[in-house]
Amino acid sequence: MTETLLAEKHPLDDIIRADRLPHIWCPGCGIGIAMRCYAQAILESGIPVNQHVVVSGIGCTGRVAGYMNIDSYHTTHGRAIPFASGMKLANPDLMLTVFSGDGDLAAIGGNHLIHAARRNLDIKVICVNNFNYGMTGGQTGPTTPFGAKGTTAPYGNPELPFNLPYLLAASGANYVSRWTTLHARQIKQEILHTFVKPGFTFIEVLSPCPIGFGKSNNIDAGLDEMELYRERCVLVNDDMQMEEYGIDLREERPIYVGNFINRNQLPYRAMVKQNRVGNG
Repeated sequence: MTETLLAEKHPLDDIIRADRLPHIWCPGCGIGIAMRCYAQAILESGIPVNQHVVVSGIGCTGRVAGYMNIDSYHTTHGRAIPFASGMKLANPDLMLTVFSGDGDLAAIGGNHLIHAARRNLDIKVICVNNFNYGMTGGQTGPTTPFGAKGTTAPYGNPELPFNLPYLLAASGANYVSRWTTLHARQIKQEILHTFVKPGFTFIEVLSPCPIGFGKSNNIDAGLDEMELYRERCVLVNDDMQMEEYGIDLREERPIYVGNFINRNQLPYRAMVKQNRVGNG
């Protein structure tokens, strides 16, 4: 006789809006893994839940704001970062996290992304990169690897993509890292670290999108892309240059993950205050 053990309550019931489940994400999508890492980090951070705020833009990843049981804001396309910036400057005690996708953050929101990094605003950005516009049909976007196919590039993407860690490092971010949804423990630890890291922090999370990206690129299931990550992910090498960390899925090249940048520049508010004092 087997005994069935049922938990009375899921550990994340208080931080995720369970009443809104099941979620809308496709089978094999990795966004739920990334959200779970964020939720767990909040619970383990020791920062009061009512100080956490999540802001998302438009897209599949933008739906995260609707599933988190904290103060959350689902903003217009590409405007998550300026919205979060205003909130952080108005109330510095808030732990502001922007949780959105590669299209929302690096395409229509790209200018906001680089200038928030340049100013070193004290907000935390989690970018789920699935290499396409998944919600609207699998179009190529600013991070689609060169040669990869999409509904708007049936013969292969002819454009070079952004190397997001390189872009954010050059823009001035205090902390930049990249992981995949295969690295759930590392993602959670990275998020916990950014909660105590002053300044602008950026975590890129590579995620499967079997319906939008995979179907056009012979990656039939989410597990197939996870297997690709398992085989090809390599920790960053301090001897390499940042421009070498770009992603090309056609070739048998490593996909570099880990911490790329860890600076200790003053965040925006402290820098402004220091300059005001200095100028008398």
